[in-house]
Amino acid sequence: MLKKLLFAAIGVAIVVGALVYAKFGQFGAMGEAAKNMVQPPETVTAMTVDKATWEQAIAATATVSAVQGVTVSAEANGRVERIAFESGAVVEKGDMLVQLDTASENAQLASAEATAALARADVTRARELGKKNMVSREAVDSAEAKFKETAAQVDNMRALIAKKTVRAPFAGHLGLRLVNLGQILREGDPIVSLQTLDPIHVDFSVPQQQILQLKPGMSVRVTTDAAPGDIFSGEVIAVNPEVDPVTRNVRVRALVVNPEEKLRSGMFAQVEVLQPDRQSVLPVVATAVLYAPFGDSVFVVEKHQDEKTGESEQLLRQQFVQLGRARGDFVDVVDGLKAGETVVTSGVFKLRSGMQVVVDNTLAPNASLDPHPPES
Repeated sequence: MLKKLLFAAIGVAIVVGALVYAKFGQFGAMGEAAKNMVQPPETVTAMTVDKATWEQAIAATATVSAVQGVTVSAEANGRVERIAFESGAVVEKGDMLVQLDTASENAQLASAEATAALARADVTRARELGKKNMVSREAVDSAEAKFKETAAQVDNMRALIAKKTVRAPFAGHLGLRLVNLGQILREGDPIVSLQTLDPIHVDFSVPQQQILQLKPGMSVRVTTDAAPGDIFSGEVIAVNPEVDPVTRNVRVRALVVNPEEKLRSGMFAQVEVLQPDRQSVLPVVATAVLYAPFGDSVFVVEKHQDEKTGESEQLLRQQFVQLGRARGDFVDVVDGLKAGETVVTSGVFKLRSGMQVVVDNTLAPNASLDPHPPES
């Protein structure tokens, strides 16, 4: 019995040893295969870093306002007898807009002119008689005063009649008509809005740190979502001498040409004040930067020769950089890169230093300093 158990134990040990030997052989083969396995290169997009010059500009949000804008109102009471304009029309200075009824004033003017004519005749006779010493000097003075009084009444009536003809105080673009024929207007009642739209004012505010960078005459560039793709040019005409004590901003006004009147009073716009000096930069697309709390970095593509095969390959080197000003899709690299180096421009979060890559820019997006993505 003991001999049978011994033979059984020996048989089991032989089987287990054979299995262990086989497994160790498999593990060794797998390790050798893994050691000799070469990971295929990662396909990336890349760009060559070149020096460039950027114009320096102060950007701000702005509000468009008319150079001249007013709501034309009635200067005297009266009934609307004639309306000489259409809503939205363009008028010149002095064009008649509304005529109020002047029948009563015309009658009073005729009466005043008759009284003035009689007073003129009286003063003429009094002067002739005064020369002959047939009337006193007081009578002549009284006649002259009466004549001046009646003449003033005539001028007053003519001025009142003139006020009942409402005219455009300056050339511009009319708004919506606010009166109707036969309507009784009181002094100060609105008639129509009148705006001068070319040129037009663009008002904006900048922080107090940038006050010394602003001077009248500097060029400005204005854009608005109401006219996508259009750029309006102008210049700074005034800088407010006082700073807002609440916001610590200073208000600036620019005069912008607006020949097609695409800019309207009250619009929201973006403005850039162009600085005279240009800045030398080393820009890369913003997607090339791997942002991290311990420092920003890019992956530089370098060519190496494989020692085993002798073939040329492209490997990555992670390079920490110091970033400067951003503009559009680009960011300026202040330190860490040199002109002529090639950096990866997409998918940097999945890369590591020493990785082999293949550059393929077939599907690389187009980067722009002034991007205008379409609305979704």
